[in-house]
Amino acid sequence: MALVLASGVLAGCGRSDVQVYKVAKEPAQASPAAMPPGHPDASAAASAPALKYKAPQGWQEVAPGEMRAASFRIAGQNGKQADVSVIPLPGLAGGDLDNVNRWRGQVGLAAVSQEEMTKMAQAVEIDHQPAQLYDQAGEKGADKAHILGAITRRDGVAWFFKMTGDDALVAQHKPAFIEFLQSVAFPANDAQAALPPSHPPIAGASELPPSHPPIGGGTELPPSHPPIGASAMGAQTSAAASSGQDKPNWQVPSGWQETPGGQFLVAKFLVKGAGDAQAAVNVSMSVGDGGGLLANLNRWRGQLGLTPVAEADLASQVQPLIGTLPDSKAMLAEMAGTDARTGQKTRLLAAVVPQGQQTWFYKLMGNEQVVEQQKEAFTKFVQAVKYP
Repeated sequence: MALVLASGVLAGCGRSDVQVYKVAKEPAQASPAAMPPGHPDASAAASAPALKYKAPQGWQEVAPGEMRAASFRIAGQNGKQADVSVIPLPGLAGGDLDNVNRWRGQVGLAAVSQEEMTKMAQAVEIDHQPAQLYDQAGEKGADKAHILGAITRRDGVAWFFKMTGDDALVAQHKPAFIEFLQSVAFPANDAQAALPPSHPPIAGASELPPSHPPIGGGTELPPSHPPIGASAMGAQTSAAASSGQDKPNWQVPSGWQETPGGQFLVAKFLVKGAGDAQAAVNVSMSVGDGGGLLANLNRWRGQLGLTPVAEADLASQVQPLIGTLPDSKAMLAEMAGTDARTGQKTRLLAAVVPQGQQTWFYKLMGNEQVVEQQKEAFTKFVQAVKYP
């Protein structure tokens, strides 16, 4: 019974066979027992932020089940149906390629490469920010199935917008789905709101929790996945405590204005230049290696519209950052491109500083001239930090 309930819970995330459109009525809300006891995301939907959106004509809004922030049913001819879900997953994001290939497998399609996925992605907007829409149509058994999936990430929470169901019906409602995405508005400071009240803040993530490994296909967690439940909660609590009570000792450069960074940042600073030009410095911390240097580097490159680099090219993209700790393996990366959110020319400096069982991330990103002017101050700031 627990396995059946777990399958029902994960159906909204695209982790089971795509047969939703055959269901005559919305499945009953799953019990928290369907997920491992103490799982921090088991009640995400119940306390997810109240999104603002405009439901297209013909979409019937239904009570969101476990893990969903919003849920809709679309009825077609001859009993055909489609399901639309909005799911925030704090900490359980994985990469776009992993999710897209999982969806493709659910409609009987072969996996694609990173390059192939990039070519098939369709640009859309969610809350006035660029996002990618992936369209997969295929066959599952004797039925033709269709999945539309859009992914956006905000302050450490991955938001999945997904339509699943009969091939023709999903294709018919694709324009409405895109309009729905454009109508979405997130509430202010939505990151922590997406977590259930009992969930400890996740330290060290301004976009994705860097420490979270990608999730492969299937409903089971990969062997390398960190434990979930009480042990994971304890680890996250320790991380959160470290980000507050054990804050490093640093000297803030002149002109840096500290601002509230939210629950997912240890600190945030704004740096203003001439006119309206400005940049921001984000400081975050993650337990472990933060997902690895290559994964973080490619994530930052993606924010500037740059293509990912391979492991073999990693050494040419970073340089050692020597500071007050001579044995530190800190690395500094520098890149320039176009901000995917604003379309403006943007420069980014990022430092990755391993410290014991933690990894600290420092990122200066914004106007090209401002970042260039602050490069020396940023580097000295990171080099001089004294950790507890």
